[in-house]
Amino acid sequence: MTPLGLADPEREARLLARIVETLSGRLDLEEILQGIAALITETTQTDVCFVYLLDEAGERLVLCGATPPFHRMAGQVELKMGEGVSGWVAAHGRPAVIVEDKLSDHRYKHIPELGREDLTSLASVPILSKPILSKPILSKPQRLVGVLNVHTRQRREFTDADVQLLGWMAGLMAGGIENARLHRMLARREEAMERFAERIVVAQETERRRLAGEIHDGISQRVVSLSFHLSAAADAVRTAPDVAAREIAEAQLLAEAALDETRFAIAGLHPPVLDDLGLAASLESLARSIRQLEVHAEARPCDLPPHVATSVYRIAQEALQNVVKHAGARTARLRLLTHGDTITLEVEDDGKGFGQARSHNQTGYGLPGMRERAELLGGTLEVKSCPGQGTLLRLRFPRTQSPRQSTFSLRVTQE
Repeated sequence: MTPLGLADPEREARLLARIVETLSGRLDLEEILQGIAALITETTQTDVCFVYLLDEAGERLVLCGATPPFHRMAGQVELKMGEGVSGWVAAHGRPAVIVEDKLSDHRYKHIPELGREDLTSLASVPILSKPILSKPILSKPQRLVGVLNVHTRQRREFTDADVQLLGWMAGLMAGGIENARLHRMLARREEAMERFAERIVVAQETERRRLAGEIHDGISQRVVSLSFHLSAAADAVRTAPDVAAREIAEAQLLAEAALDETRFAIAGLHPPVLDDLGLAASLESLARSIRQLEVHAEARPCDLPPHVATSVYRIAQEALQNVVKHAGARTARLRLLTHGDTITLEVEDDGKGFGQARSHNQTGYGLPGMRERAELLGGTLEVKSCPGQGTLLRLRFPRTQSPRQSTFSLRVTQE
């Protein structure tokens, strides 16, 4: 067939107008990708188009858009970097073409979920964000957004002009994809803020009732008893020194007990160990405080704002409590690592784990609270588990929070 390059200015202008219309007419990412996939197959005269996007962690390609009927598989197909033709293109940052006999190509991998082997030829190009000029001469390197694939049932020798056209279209897609992702991210952040605000109000009222009960039933009763003992000591100090001494001793015990209860109540509101030791040492102290199992802690010091450190501490605390309550584990590992501007918290256990069926229930085990804290940190929360092989909870967040980086991803896998 005739190559579909960019030599015809009128064709290029019409195609550009249709791409811009598709990208600007909507903000929903799935609609954008499905519209683009249909436009690409029509323009390139191919049969099938797949659009893979790089996940937030930069580790996997996720099928996010395709021509029917494959669009129903969006979100259900994943490839590691370097896996399959798409993974190879993502890892190397350059196009790949297979004309025929794809099974003999070492890069090719059959994907059972897609269930099609009647596609003969394919062309795959990276979706790269355009460089942003920061100085007249220097520019930022292109950033991988995903991979665009087209397939044909009949044998097709994709030309350099075809590949150039696909690369040009992929470059135009990158901006629209990032805009849609930003819109989704901001919407999620707003929803997270609303949910968190609601939870704060409920938590405040619950905490007020708890503190009122503790003060009334514990601290205030001890203070009343303390007052009685001191009054008795004052009455007996001249006439019965021994009685006064006993009353003062009882008053001292009551004062110490009231002080302990006061400290316990304060610790429930804010872990004072954070102020005294910092986040890294506080996490190591938290690990030592778990008596029910052996917890190995590795935490690197990092300078974080107080509210961020508190959120990370609470996530670690909740995760370890989950291990104690539900995992049936013997040991656990707590790690706080820094890599450039990214900070990672990991809590891993050797417990019983859980399977895919339970992964759909994301309301238990304190996950909503941890999820909302992760969202407000601008980070991602990931849970990986497999029956009999334990569970790994991983929190990643930027050292400096910004709305652009606020994303959330929770994935439970069976590996």
